[in-house]
Amino acid sequence: MTDPGSRRLRVLLWHVHGSWTDAFVRGRHEYFLPVSPGGAPWGLGKAGRDWPSVTEVPLDGMAGAEPDVVVLQRPEELEFAARLDVPAVYVEHNAPRPYAASSEHPLAGRSDVTVAHVTHFNAAMWDCGRAPTTVVPHGIPDPGPRYTGELAAGVSMINEPVRRRRVTGADLLGTLAGQAPVDVFGMGTKELGAPLRGLGDVPAPALHDEIARRRVYLHTARWTSLGLSLLEAMHLAMPVVVFAATEAVEAVPADAGVLSTDVSVLARGFRELIHEPDFAALAGKNAREHALKHYGLGAFLTAWDHLLAETAR
Repeated sequence: MTDPGSRRLRVLLWHVHGSWTDAFVRGRHEYFLPVSPGGAPWGLGKAGRDWPSVTEVPLDGMAGAEPDVVVLQRPEELEFAARLDVPAVYVEHNAPRPYAASSEHPLAGRSDVTVAHVTHFNAAMWDCGRAPTTVVPHGIPDPGPRYTGELAAGVSMINEPVRRRRVTGADLLGTLAGQAPVDVFGMGTKELGAPLRGLGDVPAPALHDEIARRRVYLHTARWTSLGLSLLEAMHLAMPVVVFAATEAVEAVPADAGVLSTDVSVLARGFRELIHEPDFAALAGKNAREHALKHYGLGAFLTAWDHLLAETAR
């Protein structure tokens, strides 16, 4: 019998989350991204990305792509999918808001669209009502073990850390900076003031090289799904200091660095890793092994092959 997951499909989706899309479109299928003169939020297309498997289609001509399945990521996209009359699956990237345990999902009243959560934490916390649910954990392309740790500093990757200060834990980074210098890469980071050093938005792979020169990766988000930047750092073989919230408690093993909700514990662990480079390198090796096993690209794409095949007519 032919494996249903081996069927090659025509998949329509919007370019919403760049890192997730970068992993998703590395599968076996044909992918179509809407594009419009206005660009984001509805017609971003490839946005200059080198994605050979992707074809851009006009926003007002999506039906011409003749998709077998539509991958939705925002409630507003349901209207577009309805016009196409094509089976759909909904990827829920976010932890529930505004309430941790009682937020009703936008698809809670529907039974015709499966909600695919990216973490088990999200699946447990969202109230999805009648909607069928599944979990497809993140998988990322392996950037390779680039860690050198030559700079005795901590580093984090956060977009808009000033506006999203509490959610991203940028204030916790300020506390950790009392132990060693902390560099922050990402959009809007140059707005950060002392003691943090905002270094702006640097594209990969140069970003990965810069991150890997720092000795410790810091992940301080209080309320996030599961930061792909954390998984990237672990793939780079970096030791990590992580605030123990949401899916991070599953993603980070004890021997990969420090995981705690006690900021003083994080600070002590950060200081130790900074001053013990051999210990830091060993923790980074453990982090990489765990990330490759649990968040590798192959398992991610295989899971999506099966879900897309089940969804398409």
